[in-house]
Amino acid sequence: MSRQKNAVPSGQLLAGAAKVEITDETGEAANDPLYAKALVVRAGDSTAVIATVDAVAIAEIGSIGNDYLANVRAQLRRDLGLQAGQILINASHCHGRVCTDIEQRTVEAVKKAYAAMVPVRVGVGRGHEDRIGENRRYALANGRQADSRHAYSMPADEAVADIGPIDPEIGVLRLERESGGTLAVVYNFAVHPIMGVPNGRNTADLAGFASQVIEDHCSQGTIALFLQGCAGDINPVWYKDVDHPRDAEDLGNRLGLSTLRAFRDIIADASAPLAIVREELELPRADLSQAIAALEAEQLQQLAALQGTSLNLKTFLPLLVKYRLAPDFPSYARHRYMHEEMLGRSDLRTLDAENRQNIAAYIENIHTMEQLTRIQANLNLLRNHQVRYNAASEKTITVEVMGLRIGDFVLVSFPGELSVQIGLGIKQRSPHPFTFVAGVTNGYIYYTPTVEQLANRGGAQEDSDCLVAPQWQSLFEDKVAQVLAALR
Repeated sequence: MSRQKNAVPSGQLLAGAAKVEITDETGEAANDPLYAKALVVRAGDSTAVIATVDAVAIAEIGSIGNDYLANVRAQLRRDLGLQAGQILINASHCHGRVCTDIEQRTVEAVKKAYAAMVPVRVGVGRGHEDRIGENRRYALANGRQADSRHAYSMPADEAVADIGPIDPEIGVLRLERESGGTLAVVYNFAVHPIMGVPNGRNTADLAGFASQVIEDHCSQGTIALFLQGCAGDINPVWYKDVDHPRDAEDLGNRLGLSTLRAFRDIIADASAPLAIVREELELPRADLSQAIAALEAEQLQQLAALQGTSLNLKTFLPLLVKYRLAPDFPSYARHRYMHEEMLGRSDLRTLDAENRQNIAAYIENIHTMEQLTRIQANLNLLRNHQVRYNAASEKTITVEVMGLRIGDFVLVSFPGELSVQIGLGIKQRSPHPFTFVAGVTNGYIYYTPTVEQLANRGGAQEDSDCLVAPQWQSLFEDKVAQVLAALR
């Protein structure tokens, strides 16, 4: 483990901000542009860089290579003398497609910001937005947990017993030029920007729309930088809606306007401390063999539960409609049932009993099929990560935990998709009144759910698409406490 710290207690801040478009230029035109953005802040001999990219991650998944972070840092060290511990790069986690020369364009954004530094005042505040995100995990009546994905269906309504929390807080950093006008707005919020747009084209999603709203309503040249929070289990609302086109613009507009409401009440100060801390942390990899075996056993159990029925989809649907529309007399008009009863017959009643039995069996098979789909998707995730575990020479993963303080704005970062409960806990325990957490930063190690969520391994994406053992959470939270103490 190593620690790097550059700090000055107070003094005049200099800052510069810039953005460079990184939209993939191949194929059909994008719905809206994607950007690499940079904010460079300096106080005395201390310099910090916040860079953001409209991408799903800066390693592992998506089109950005695993050497991106190291290459960008190496270029900035060579060209500007910046060290790795001074550079924080966050992915918005939108699922947009970026250009192939993303490294060069990220470096370009930082260089432009570095060259444009001017005296600034800074201030911090909080916004509130509870209309655009929802927790995608559900506690089930059987004691397990499930989640909402497009890869499989949601559990039946009667199976859902409880839901998880969200974090409606928007952390806002305001940077004003001493000469007048806004230089940059940094805002931190927890939500998966994966809503998409009606035409299905490339998009920076709700974070891109939110940033555009902020930039449009501030001084000319203002740069808005979105920092993804602890959104591992937070979906956009109406994510599974099939009655309306999915459209991130409305949600992004709401986030942008709520950020502006907080922004307008922030008072900026010319004298503010600047500090940055970088720690390395070793996290234990998870041996998933037992979870895989348990899920394979459940898969076999579900397969065995499938039962025969004479119906197929073509016959099931009209029967279901009839028996839901007229449950007492589904096969014909009521008088025909009365006629049979008068003659001492029960032909229709017998037919109804057989049809009801077949309908119930078919519906049960559908629920079983849905559960098999969930099992298969999560089993594939577990198996993929177990292959990596078996191939790894080291049974630990080295990650970065960074802490940044600009005035009273305090940020802690981590490369995993943190569950929202972890971020809420860090904020509650922090000695700093304005503490915010950024996931998907300086690398990517997939989902990092809570210990409780990991007890559900195989039941949801967050606990299945995870490289680390449950001990990771306490190790991370202890490290965060050290980082926050160092930023005092």
